[in-house]
Amino acid sequence: MIRLAICDDMPEFLAQTKSLAEQWPRKPDHMSISVFSDGDALVDAHSAEPFDIIFLDVVMPLINGIDTATEIRKLDKSVKIIFLTFSKEFAYDAYSVKADNYLLKPIDREKFYACLDECYSEILDNEKCIAVKSPSGIHRVKLCEIEHIEAQGKQVLFSLTDGSIIEAIEPFYVYENKLFLNDGFFKCHRSYIVNLNEIDSYS
Repeated sequence: MIRLAICDDMPEFLAQTKSLAEQWPRKPDHMSISVFSDGDALVDAHSAEPFDIIFLDVVMPLINGIDTATEIRKLDKSVKIIFLTFSKEFAYDAYSVKADNYLLKPIDREKFYACLDECYSEILDNEKCIAVKSPSGIHRVKLCEIEHIEAQGKQVLFSLTDGSIIEAIEPFYVYENKLFLNDGFFKCHRSYIVNLNEIDSYS
């Protein structure tokens, strides 16, 4: 599932961008599109269930696009953020929050689709990953980097192949429903899910 979000306080541009996304020639069947008219609502939605690609208007009342992106980056370093604006003057600010691209309004259809194609290709290269919510934010972890997952009381610990550990804040069953045998994962105990690719032998 590719989750795309569009945030713009101007209804006509919000509708136009959504329409362009719906007509994207490379649009996958498993893509959802969510629209927002303010940055706070976008941040709340991304905190609940992360998006893969975000098109974000720069100039908005209350919380502008740069501040919205700053809040999102505190949670998620990997999500693709593309700014939409009438002016080039915000290019430096876009760079400061590690935006993936910067499109001027009115949106050029070919540039819009080229931007989507590039983001989608990068997502496909890292498609086999899982979003893990921790107290410090959202981590996108490649499945191949997971050694095993362990439930310790109310804690869920991800042990990674580089020796690091991520403490997840979601319950163990959430990951039971995301990690499957055809991806190489096996629930060998009520408190453990192991990556079979990391096992040399067993008895």
